[in-house]
Amino acid sequence: IAAGLIGGSSAMLAEGAHSVADTTNQLFLLTSLRLSRKAPDDTHPFGYGKERFFWSLLAAVGIFVSGAVFSIFEGVHGLLSGESEVGGYLLSYGVLLISFLAEGTSWLKAVRQLRTEARAAGRSMVEHVRLSSDPTVKTVFSEDTAALVGLVLAAIGLGLHQLTGQAFWDAGAAIAIGMLLAVVAYLLGRDT
Repeated sequence: IAAGLIGGSSAMLAEGAHSVADTTNQLFLLTSLRLSRKAPDDTHPFGYGKERFFWSLLAAVGIFVSGAVFSIFEGVHGLLSGESEVGGYLLSYGVLLISFLAEGTSWLKAVRQLRTEARAAGRSMVEHVRLSSDPTVKTVFSEDTAALVGLVLAAIGLGLHQLTGQAFWDAGAAIAIGMLLAVVAYLLGRDT
């Protein structure tokens, strides 16, 4: 967020909102894992396993509300205001690179886990993601994939803005990031 505020980039602000949403969603997923492991009791004789679905749904809604809406708003605002003064390119590219490395590491871990689970279930990884009954697996993989794509979109928008001087590239990247988050949120919400 700081790089977006310093540089005035809509795409960087959109990615900042995405990062805040992603962090919040990870807290929801940790909560779901903790609560779903509670032993059965009189109130819940079959246990608390459904907690994963509830908290994963909240994570999907969180992606939409905090990430997608803000990103699209920021992009539309950038388009309508016509502001073309973006600075701090070096800082923005540095933040994008560090974020890509961190998200890439998380994505690789998710892929390794999914491949292991898919092999054990006798399926391809894509089939396993689609058919898995564990909503946390789908959510983590989807969020990490969306984060990497969003970072690439932000870099492209920022780079094209820097090269051409046209503000719509940066604003368009923010809108594209918002649309990506909306699609991911919808798919996760539907599956959950």
